[in-house]
Amino acid sequence: MGACTVAKIVHETCLVIWEELVNEFMPVPTKEHWEKVSVDYNDKWGFPNCIGSIDGKHCQIKCPKNSGSSHFNYLKYFSLVLQGVADADKKFIIIDVGARGKQSDGGTFASSKLCNLISNNNLNVPPEKHLPGTNIKVPYVLIGDEAYPLKPYLMRPFPSRVLNPAREHFNERLSRARKCIECTFGVLRAKWRLLGKDIEVSPKKAVVIIKCMCLLHNIIREKDGNSDVDYCNVMIDQRNNWENEGMDHPARGANSLQRAKEIRNVYVDYFLNNP
Repeated sequence: MGACTVAKIVHETCLVIWEELVNEFMPVPTKEHWEKVSVDYNDKWGFPNCIGSIDGKHCQIKCPKNSGSSHFNYLKYFSLVLQGVADADKKFIIIDVGARGKQSDGGTFASSKLCNLISNNNLNVPPEKHLPGTNIKVPYVLIGDEAYPLKPYLMRPFPSRVLNPAREHFNERLSRARKCIECTFGVLRAKWRLLGKDIEVSPKKAVVIIKCMCLLHNIIREKDGNSDVDYCNVMIDQRNNWENEGMDHPARGANSLQRAKEIRNVYVDYFLNNP
């Protein structure tokens, strides 16, 4: 069988898998879905009103024709960016694939459909809710690292230059919960070895392959749970990293909105009183 025929079969198979199974294993989140994710984040990771952890992953591709340096990233290879939001069980809730490697995580988020939907309250996110055991209401939020902007719906760590014990404790709680997306990417990379080398197809076809791998990841997590070998190995590695890493991150990102600062400070006080 010729290489062109195989390539066509792979592309069409990935496309069919995505189209036939996405509504079952990565559906558009409903209000009830977000509420369940929030309960799981609080129960498993101690971060209430959290509807997902967000991050970006560079997926290595061969240099696209006539693309210049637009896909060349800071890691010194050509890539497409996979932006993902993970639930507390390390499954993808939402993915956005196709941003060029040169773009930052913050820039990828700002230009994504996710940002547009959540900014305009078109993502079925429930209204703000009391933090457990208090009469203080805060919005449901995503959590990201220092590459993301601080928004009323997106919490990021405090920069190192303004840390005090209370803010450092907030950073630790956020970092612990945010590991869900890092673990999700880790399991994805361990399971699908194609992500460890160039995806040697056009960017358009690479997007389909990456989306298919993310969907298959969710299916395996659903079917095999924590008994999956790659999941177990990644979790062991992550636990070792958690024990050895520090919390001193450099500051990056856009200016914060006053409302977002107020919400983050509410979390600071809440975590201080609920260790």
